[in-house]
Formats: sequence, structure tokens, C-alpha cells
Amino acid sequence: MKITSLAAAMTLIALPATAEEVSVFAAASMKTALDQVAADFEAATGNDVTISYAGSNALAKQIIEGAPADIYVSAAVNWMDEVEKAGLVADDSRRDLFGNTLVLVAHDEVPATEIGADLDLTGMVGDGKLAMALVDAVPAGQYGKAALESLGLWDGIAPSVAQADNVRAALALVAVGEAPYGIVYATDAKAEPRVHVVGTFPDDSYPPAIYPGALLTGDADQADRDFFEALSSDAADAVFAEQGFKILN
Repeated sequence: MKITSLAAAMTLIALPATAEEVSVFAAASMKTALDQVAADFEAATGNDVTISYAGSNALAKQIIEGAPADIYVSAAVNWMDEVEKAGLVADDSRRDLFGNTLVLVAHDEVPATEIGADLDLTGMVGDGKLAMALVDAVPAGQYGKAALESLGLWDGIAPSVAQADNVRAALALVAVGEAPYGIVYATDAKAEPRVHVVGTFPDDSYPPAIYPGALLTGDADQADRDFFEALSSDAADAVFAEQGFKILN
């Protein structure tokens, strides 16, 4: 049964005598929405939530190498698969939480355009750069490369791609004008007023951008379980939906 709100959820448990800490490793693209959900949870429970944001690939590798984390939320199924293969996902805790879409963004306000095989992306970028997350490791970069390959645009634009460690770093390059264009999630574009959406990539041009989450093995306490359940509450769904995420849980 889905919890309808964080406040309602917390009335079901006693507030702890001392604050407990929840350690979350989460995809960088979740920051705006997840920070708000965490703040609401902290206010409702008195517990502390510490969130480490980075590319899903980097976080998965850190978890596998022994980094202490209670909850992992990836921006791609394959990196959660790697953590699960390592035996680090708590039994029956894994679930698909959210989905996302890819967009082309620009630093300057330009006319919106339909993104397809006839898009002159190389001409649009010109002597500048197309900012993307790491195309062979970070989910947003992998999805972006897949989309460009599907549309027959990759070979022409590849020499102009500026790769960043994660999607929020790629977004920042466009926001400050270091790159005139970039490929990020729709949710990233919504969170950054200094960029403008040029167009949305066709859904069938890249694999579904799914965000699976899971409790990790170890001594997960009640606060960890409560926060993980809160991620599937109606209140959290509303926060993520407002930021442009698709709700899958």
C-alpha cells in the first residue's frame, strides 16, 4: 500500500530519541527533487539524510568497492544490475521508481525544433561544443549517444562533444556558456533557468531512462527503510513529477 504523505507515514512510528542517519547514493540528475524530499523527511522524523550525488556508474563502483551507503538510486538499470550481481542489494527491495526523457538544450534562446535525422546538429554547434555526460559510462551520456547514433547524427557531431563527469556537470557547461548546446534530461533543464530547451529526443531513439532504487545489504535500520519507502509516497511522487520525472513506482 502506497504511503500518501511523509507526514502520515511518520505518524506510524515513534520519533527517535536520537537522530539516525540515512546515507543515500543517488544519480546527479535527481538532486533538485531528492533534496526536497530529504528535507521534508528530516523535518517529519528528526533523522538526518546524507546524499552523495554523482554519475550512476561512479556510485555503483564505489558501492561495490565498499563505500558505506544505505540506499542506491541509479539512473540506469545496468548499474543497479552490477550492484545486485555483487550481492549488495537487499532481498526484494529493488524497484523502478522514476523515468526521464532526453532533451537538447541551448545557452541562448533559440527557436524550438523537432529532433530527427534531418537535424543539422553539427551546423548548429559550429565551432562550439556539445556538452554531454560521459558517453561510455554515465547513463545520460550513454542514452544521448544511443539517440544520436539512432538518428544518424553521432559520427558528424562526435568530434565536437565535450564530456563531463555527470549530467549536472554537462548542464553547467551550457548554463555558463562554455558550450552552446548540450544533451541532458528534461528534469535537468527544468531545474536550470539559464538553459533553453530546443527539442525532445524521440522516445524510441534510446533505451528507456529508468531509475531503479534499492536498499543495500548491511545493517539497514528503521530510518533507512522509512526513507526508502518515502521515495514511493504520493508526496515524493508529487515532488518528482513537478520536476518532470515520470512516476513508475
